[in-house]
Amino acid sequence: MPGNKVEITADLIAALLREQHPDLAGLPLSLGALGWDNQLWRLGNDLAVRLPWATDDADELLLKEHRLLPGLASRLPLPIPVPKRLGLPSERFPRNWIVTTWVPGEPADRTFATYGVAAADALAAFLSALHDVAPPNAPVGRHGRGGSLSASGGGVTHFLKLATDRGLITTADQVLEVWEEAAAAADWAASARWIHADLHPANVLIKDGSICGIIDFGDLCAGDPACDLGAAWLLLPDGAIDRFYARYVPHADEATMKRARGWALLKALVCLVIGDDGAHGRPGGKATWAPPALAAIHRLTAATF
Repeated sequence: MPGNKVEITADLIAALLREQHPDLAGLPLSLGALGWDNQLWRLGNDLAVRLPWATDDADELLLKEHRLLPGLASRLPLPIPVPKRLGLPSERFPRNWIVTTWVPGEPADRTFATYGVAAADALAAFLSALHDVAPPNAPVGRHGRGGSLSASGGGVTHFLKLATDRGLITTADQVLEVWEEAAAAADWAASARWIHADLHPANVLIKDGSICGIIDFGDLCAGDPACDLGAAWLLLPDGAIDRFYARYVPHADEATMKRARGWALLKALVCLVIGDDGAHGRPGGKATWAPPALAAIHRLTAATF
């Protein structure tokens, strides 16, 4: 993951805006977040600039968001970052970048959802609206997301071993039981649905104890909605899962709920290891990812159908 050779600074972004979007160049800039693929900078009160910084395919994901999110946002009940401008590669910065709306809120890896009823209802309403049938030309998920859950068994084995070897998990047998039950569930056989495919706490915003926005749609694709439903285990407080499924439309059958537990387990293991080791060399690390991931693993291993 070589990322950029050009250091991203406020001066660089201001220069890019002067060249390509001069009407925005006078707005104040401040660093918002160092994400997995992109840096996020707040632009004025209502806008944000996202620029690739740590992965080679990040600008392609931004182009996908620029193409798809404006049409998607109008039917979603929670705010999302709507692309407003496209930045093109130049001598100053040789990659695509975008200007979006700013979505206020605190990431759920830094402040947890504490109001279970409101959070469950907000997440269920959002996913009910998002999970519409996807067209045949919809993007396919990266890294198997939204595909057959059982195909991700290698990832579970890898990250579970890392977590166990580091002493992050002492319940490996229980974790494997959850995984085996989930992987044995019937695959999704209906039409592929639009899914976010990367709903973990750093991509969900919290205000007043509930979910107030969803960000980072770079992995938006068509697939099994269970990939998104698993997010309930990482985002909602104890006791809110049943409420979430009661409000989710269409109703999730038992096989879908089992697959959702599998997707949640895989995401939680990945986030737990990333939170422990600084995300495979990401500057600054991702220590805030570990606590909600560990809490999710505890919920998953304690829950039964």
